[in-house]
Amino acid sequence: MSTAKVYFTDMRTKVGESLLSKMERLIDKAGISQIDFKQKYTAIKIHFGEPGNLAFLRPNFAKVVVDKVKALGGMPFLTDCNTLYVGRRNNALVHMEAAFENGYSPLSTGCHNIIADGLKGTDDVEVPVAGGLFCKTARIGRAIMDADIVLSLTHFKGHEATGFGGALKNLGMGSGSRAGKMHMHNDGKCTVNQELCLGCQVCAKFCNQKAIGFGSNKKALIDNDKCVGCGRCIGVCNFHAIENNSGTSFHDLDCKIVEYVKAVVDGRPNFHINVVNQVSPYCDCHNESDAAVVPDIGIFASFDPAALDKACIDAVNQAPAVETSILGDKERTHKAETGHDHFADIHPGTHWQDQIEHAEKIGLGSGSYELLTLK
Repeated sequence: MSTAKVYFTDMRTKVGESLLSKMERLIDKAGISQIDFKQKYTAIKIHFGEPGNLAFLRPNFAKVVVDKVKALGGMPFLTDCNTLYVGRRNNALVHMEAAFENGYSPLSTGCHNIIADGLKGTDDVEVPVAGGLFCKTARIGRAIMDADIVLSLTHFKGHEATGFGGALKNLGMGSGSRAGKMHMHNDGKCTVNQELCLGCQVCAKFCNQKAIGFGSNKKALIDNDKCVGCGRCIGVCNFHAIENNSGTSFHDLDCKIVEYVKAVVDGRPNFHINVVNQVSPYCDCHNESDAAVVPDIGIFASFDPAALDKACIDAVNQAPAVETSILGDKERTHKAETGHDHFADIHPGTHWQDQIEHAEKIGLGSGSYELLTLK
């Protein structure tokens, strides 16, 4: 696959130009106006952030994209699908309340929010996956599939199951309905290291499947017949007592996510933006956000979501660890065992390369890119 162009600008600004103006220049330079937006419904796939988390993207970034789409004649809306796990985004009512609480409203962004898979997360479309090796079809939120154009606006960060969360994760997992999310997750199962478990029971509070119980020693036990492998318990355990018990399930999850992206973007104009700031170690689905693991880096844009994510991965891995973050802790205790792969340092059981490699395999995008810098 040919080398893709990825456009980049750092977070520096000069007197008289805001970062938002610089972001608009970036997406112009990256070619967003090549898309014919006139009278086209445009889904802007975003993560509204779980209330309590403060690392999610500010709505100001979304307004830049919304205003650009409108200026080009399009009809934009911000969208996400309901979550599989316990939280304040697992049905459309609480999801909309969470979005408003985090500042996403028509008054702040200039467009409406639409929860793509409906009230209960059941309003989806079964979409063929061309060349899919793990998924022949994908269950995608209906409003996303009804759109004429798909854009992604993503907060780039770490992730406890996939290593990182970028455009691929935002588009693939994020566009799946609740049934689609279960489809992507259902090969992975979790297990509890009894020696490390302290019996705090926090994991059980976050298990929407009621799969976690407690034995006579008051330590957690996971019923694999009920577990869907969403990995939420892994992320909320402060004692690293829960882990994926299959060497291949995270690989399968990464590949399924990529195939869901293919279902979303095939046959439609698409364009992607990643904001690499407040790079938290965990997903914005958490109702908390740990300290950023590297300094803020910048904004990236491309027509190729795989190349875009790879450029962001490389930039994060080249950045120094924030000494007071979990990455700083890991580097002090493990002495760069992974060769300065920040994502593997934070989440050793993950293998982020699977997403990029599988995207190349199925013709979704390229892991090779040319980085073009905008000053």
